[in-house]
Amino acid sequence: MKFGILKERKNPPDRRVIFSPDELTKLKQLYQNVAVKVERSDIRIFTDSEYEKLGIEVTDDISDCDILFGVKEVPVENLIPNKTYFFFSHTIKKQPYNRKLLQAILEKNIDLYDYETIVDSNNRRLIGFGRYAGIVGAYNSIRAFGIKFELFKLPKAETLSGKEALIAHLKRLILPPLKFVITGTGKVGSGAKEVLDAIKIKEVSVENYLTKSYSQPVYTQIDVLEYNKRKDGKVLDYTDFYHNQKEYVSDFERFTKVSDIYITGHFHANEAPVILTREMLQSKDCKIKVVADVSCDVNGPIACTLRSSTIAEPLYGYLPNENKEVDVFHPAAIVVMAVDNLPCELPKDASEGFGEMFMEHVIPAFFNEDKDGILQRAKITEKGKLTPKFSYLQDYVDGK
Repeated sequence: MKFGILKERKNPPDRRVIFSPDELTKLKQLYQNVAVKVERSDIRIFTDSEYEKLGIEVTDDISDCDILFGVKEVPVENLIPNKTYFFFSHTIKKQPYNRKLLQAILEKNIDLYDYETIVDSNNRRLIGFGRYAGIVGAYNSIRAFGIKFELFKLPKAETLSGKEALIAHLKRLILPPLKFVITGTGKVGSGAKEVLDAIKIKEVSVENYLTKSYSQPVYTQIDVLEYNKRKDGKVLDYTDFYHNQKEYVSDFERFTKVSDIYITGHFHANEAPVILTREMLQSKDCKIKVVADVSCDVNGPIACTLRSSTIAEPLYGYLPNENKEVDVFHPAAIVVMAVDNLPCELPKDASEGFGEMFMEHVIPAFFNEDKDGILQRAKITEKGKLTPKFSYLQDYVDGK
C-alpha cells in the first residue's frame, strides 16, 4: 500500500498537512508494508528537508501512490483518475461552488473520502481541526476587543509559533471584568475554553453569569438547551431538541444583556432556530461588543455574520440598527470576527493534532479489514458512483 501526501494547491495557500514528519515515521514503523511519498511543496509548515531527514521520500510525482491525502479541495485539473483521495471536499452540503469537483471525481473513477464524514457508529465525528479553530477564535476575540477599544495590541495568531505563544501573549494582558459566553461544548467550544482556562479566566454557572457582577473576567459555556427553549414552555431533553427543532426558539437574549464577548462553537442544523437575531442585536440592552463567529455560517444562526472574513483582514464592524457592515471603529459597531479557516493560523499545532487523531481512529481500518466500518461510512464515491449513504447528492451532481 502506497500513501501519498499532496501539495496544497488552493488559494489562499494553506500551510497545514495531514501528517507531520514524525507521524509518518510512526506510520512506517507500525505498518511495515506501507510506502510513503510526500509531494514537494514550498508552502507546507514542515519543509521538504524535515521529511527527507527522517528517510521519507519527497518527490514531484506521486502518481504511483494508491491513496492520496490532502487538506483542502484538489483542483479538478490535478485529480489523478482511478485513485483514492482523502480531503475536505466541501460537497456534502451541496455547496454550489464545488459541484464541478464532485462531477470530476465521479468522471475520473475516484474513490472519495471526506474528513467530515469520518464518524463512529453513533455518527460522532472522529477527526477534525475544530479544537484549533476554537483556540484561535478565543484569541482573536480578545485581540478584537483590544483593537476596538484601543486598550492593547496583540499580534496576529498566524505570526506566532503556536498555541503556547498565543497563551503567553494573552497572559501579559490585564483585562477589564469582561463576560464571555461560549455556545457549544464540542471540539470548537472546548478549544475556546482551553484558552480561557489557560489565562485563568474564571468559569461560572449560567445562573451566576446572568445575575451577578464580577470584578474580574468570567465566562460561561452553554449547550443547546441553555440557549434554546420550546415554544410551548415544556422542559424536555436533548433528544427532543434534535428531533423537533422547529418547536424551539432562541433563548439567547438573556445572555446578550450581560455578555461583552460571544464566541460561537456550536453545531447548527438547518431547522434549528437562529441563535443571535437582528432584534437581539438592535435591542437597547444588548451589551455585546465582539462576536467571534468561529462556526461562520453566513446568513445563518448569527445575524451579524454578513460575510466570512479572512486571516489578512479578520475583523469588520456591524451596525445593528441598519443591519450593515461598517468600520470597526464606528461608535455603534459590534466587532465581528468570522474567519472561516482559523486553524490555518496554527498550522504546526493543527497538523500535528490532526495526524495523531487520524493515526488513532482511521489508519487501523486500512489493516483490519475496516472491522468497525470507519471507511465504509466515510466513503462518498466508489467506482464512478455515489455510495448509497450519499445518494442524496445525485440531484446536486446532475445540476438540479
